[in-house]
Order: sequence, then C-alpha cells, then structure tokens
Amino acid sequence: MSHTIVHILNNECPHCHEGKVFNEKNIFLNIGFPKMNQYCPHCHFKFEKEPGYFFGAMYVNYGLTVAQGIATYLIAQQFFTERFDLRIIAIIAFVIVSMASFNIRLSRLLWIYMFKNYSI
Repeated sequence: MSHTIVHILNNECPHCHEGKVFNEKNIFLNIGFPKMNQYCPHCHFKFEKEPGYFFGAMYVNYGLTVAQGIATYLIAQQFFTERFDLRIIAIIAFVIVSMASFNIRLSRLLWIYMFKNYSI
C-alpha cells in the first residue's frame, strides 16, 4: 500500500511504474488544467479506457475538496476567538482555489489506480 501511494505521488504509470501519467514532471506546483499523456510513454498502457472515463474522478475531487475545506476550518478556527468568524470563509476559499489544480491531478491518478487491473 505504501508503494502505491509513492507511485501515485510520483505521477507514475500504474502498469509499469516507469512512465508518467501527466506531461508535467511535478504534479504539486502546476497551474492550469492538467495535460495527460494518452498512453504511457514507456509501456504504452492506455490511461483513458473509454470516453468519459474520468467523470468518476470528479467525485474523488469533490471528496478531496470537502476534506481540505473541513481540515482548513478546523485549523483556522484555532486562531480566532469566536466559534465561527466570517474571515474563515475567505481562508477556506483561498485554500480550495489554490489546491484545485493539484486536486484534479491527484483525483485522476487515484481513479486510474483504483480501477487498475490488479490480476495481471
């Protein structure tokens, strides 16, 4: 399991662990919509199995965003005296917007790894 997490965070192909899923070398600090390779440059594994394959990754992205929003609220509320200060909303919005590009990439990688054929 820990090896799988390392492969996901390193943007590696789920089949050969050599090629990259996204064209970017670093998935953490990129801005803009991700540019995926259609096939693995090393083993030619097809990432998008069918049209609309990554629609399910939107649900993973939603879960990541909600988790980040809740975690941001729990951390930010420690710095304010009132139970809920309206400034926390701006902080949560900033974190969600700044993490959006990373979440898209991570959710697609998680989706590919969840539906990888592990019987091979």
